[in-house]
Amino acid sequence: MDRMSEGNNYKFDNEQDLSGLDCPLPTLRIKAALARMVAGEVLKVTATHPDSSKEIHTFCKQTGHPMIHSSEPFGQYLFWIEKKESV
Repeated sequence: MDRMSEGNNYKFDNEQDLSGLDCPLPTLRIKAALARMVAGEVLKVTATHPDSSKEIHTFCKQTGHPMIHSSEPFGQYLFWIEKKESV
C-alpha cells in the first residue's frame, strides 16, 4: 500500500492536533483516537511538547501500532501511526 501522497506528505485517515498539550495527554489522546479507528487506517498526530517524540515512539512500540513516519519540522513533532490489526 502506497501511503505517500504528492509533496512527500503521508496520507492519513484521521488527524489529531495535540499542540500545546503536556505529556501524558498526547499519548492518552492518541490511544483514544486509535480505539475509534479501523485496522489499517492511519492517524496523523501533531505535537509540540519536547517529550512527545520519545513518549509516542514508546507508546507505538509497546502497543504494536506501527509508526509509519515521524518528523520534527519547525518545533513541531509529526507522527503517522497505523492502527494495528486486532488479534
